[in-house]
Amino acid sequence: MIDLPHEPSGLEKATWTAADFAVMGWHDCRVRAISVGEYEDGTLPPARVLLDLDYIVRWVHPAADQEPFTFWVFPATLVFDGASDITGELGPLHEVLEIADIHRGEQTDGEPSWHVEGQNFDLRLRAAGYTQYLRRAPLHVPRMMLTSAERGGISFDERAFA
Repeated sequence: MIDLPHEPSGLEKATWTAADFAVMGWHDCRVRAISVGEYEDGTLPPARVLLDLDYIVRWVHPAADQEPFTFWVFPATLVFDGASDITGELGPLHEVLEIADIHRGEQTDGEPSWHVEGQNFDLRLRAAGYTQYLRRAPLHVPRMMLTSAERGGISFDERAFA
């Protein structure tokens, strides 16, 4: 367990929302799994979009005489509750899915549009916002992703580690 804020990684908190959008970035974050699910109690609208990510908190610049960048990465669940108008494309599926950026569009009818622009996928939806849960403490690794063992496998757990 780590104490927050965690100065080496720059991590200030373990649960983020759409209110934090301006300070968040998803460039090069690996998408491990995508789920479009329903609420267990039948609440409308029924759609929830969940992404299992390797979220990069910080890129660490190398010292002049050292190897390339290292990264502070942790497994995260990004949840868009009450999602509607969900469209997307996948392919080719033998390639990894990485987020290039997430864009928030104009708010119409009370809900903004979201565009998860990625390498080998594209996802668009409408939702009031999102919550991102950081499931484990970040690890300092020499790559922009975690191994399955480091991240604890695929998960859509909606509990933050702290």
